[in-house]
Amino acid sequence: MTDRALRMLRQDPRLAGLAAFPFHFDLARAAHGHVEEVRLASGRPLEVVAGDDTGGTYFVCADGSVLYADSEGGAGVLGSSVEVALDIVTGLPGWHDCTGLSPEDGEEKILACVAQSEEEIREYHGIDEERAELRAALGFPERSAVELVGMLHAALSRTEPDFVLLNAEEGCAYELIGPPAPALWEPVLAAGRADLALLRADDRTAWEEVAEDPVRRRLALRAAQFDRADDDSGLLRHLLRHEARSSMTDELRLAAVLVGLRGDTGDLPLLHEVRQTDFDTACGLGEMPEPGAEADELRQWARELDDSMFGTDPADEPVSTWTDLARDQGMTELARVALIRELDGIVMDQSRLRRPDAPRGLATAPLRALARDFEELDDHTQALRAQRLYAALQESAWDRVSARLEQTRLERVAGQLPEAVGTSAALRDTLAAPGDDTLRHWECVNLGRFIAEEHYRLTRALADADHPEEARALLAAADAILGELSENAANGVRELAEETAARVREIS
Repeated sequence: MTDRALRMLRQDPRLAGLAAFPFHFDLARAAHGHVEEVRLASGRPLEVVAGDDTGGTYFVCADGSVLYADSEGGAGVLGSSVEVALDIVTGLPGWHDCTGLSPEDGEEKILACVAQSEEEIREYHGIDEERAELRAALGFPERSAVELVGMLHAALSRTEPDFVLLNAEEGCAYELIGPPAPALWEPVLAAGRADLALLRADDRTAWEEVAEDPVRRRLALRAAQFDRADDDSGLLRHLLRHEARSSMTDELRLAAVLVGLRGDTGDLPLLHEVRQTDFDTACGLGEMPEPGAEADELRQWARELDDSMFGTDPADEPVSTWTDLARDQGMTELARVALIRELDGIVMDQSRLRRPDAPRGLATAPLRALARDFEELDDHTQALRAQRLYAALQESAWDRVSARLEQTRLERVAGQLPEAVGTSAALRDTLAAPGDDTLRHWECVNLGRFIAEEHYRLTRALADADHPEEARALLAAADAILGELSENAANGVRELAEETAARVREIS
């Protein structure tokens, strides 16, 4: 560690004692660690350097930034270095009371809040002489409370997405200390808004560059969805023609809606040309009015789709719209954090999954989608967190087996072999005693084949990890499943079964 202020504290017991009291930056508490095991969502390293008497912990991140975590599940960045964090902590001894302030609150409100906080501290112990001594020794300049609050606000605003703290065991995210993060759509849509401005400026080079780039094209269409202008007809037609190259996407349907809302029947030939791009577009745009339709019919079709699928408020879009576009732009951590917080919300309140048409039933598809999204981000910990809850909420035997099959695969891929063995055993228990008739033909369909294949793949993983006893036991279970399959289903698995058996013999 090369941070100057941290070195000084470590080398000078007098300064370290002042930092510990009355400013609650206690190096000695680093040895105790945090109240629970934690990690950054990004996977980057953390080092505990200090703590306070409330159970809070100061971490130094890989780039030198200081992250503070309290004992109640809140965390936030306090500075780009220990030196900056100490500047704030010593300048604002009651900084915890100032996390809700911002420069926009104005000098009067800030000074009043800081004065009240410090007066409450002075009722119990001194801070003024101690502050002057420590700040002078560390070489910190005189700063007003307004400046320090501005520094604190700027630091806390950096927490998402790169410094989000997770409970290491459960995987849930700590809440933000300080200002809320901007709505996800704001940073995601920024590039699309810029491109839309270029298109509206009739920059023909930009027209081609944006239209040829699938990500820029999608973002520009999303920007046009929320900023509609009467003069956009030409650019929307241009983007529509090019989006058809991607087959049936939400943005293709959006482009068709935005064109159709204008009620120009001269656009019907273009819309039908796009619809006939391939089978998927023909199905996805199947309700489109036929050539020769009236303007009102075209508008009605577009308006109904717009009302049911799109609209003009980005806050109404499902989070997956923005996480997909974030990931496509390389904003990996932004997407990851949004997905984690979405999963946290479901874990804490499963009523969010209730079906409007059947309040006692749960629509668990969002959990399965989250598991897939996390796997695409190569975050198997969060993918499994979503998949395990998804499996636990399935009602029919078929759905429980299918969910546990996917859970087994994810656990195997993540290297959690004992967990995968346990999940596969639960799957077999359901096959043996399903409790309903949904699995009555599992041996004759693809589900049976997939179950057998995963058992053999898990057996091979156990063998490769040098677990011969477990591999032999699971091989016997896999062979028993294979023996129950229909001839057609079994034929697709036999080669894998033979290869796996040979691998198990090698280690036996």
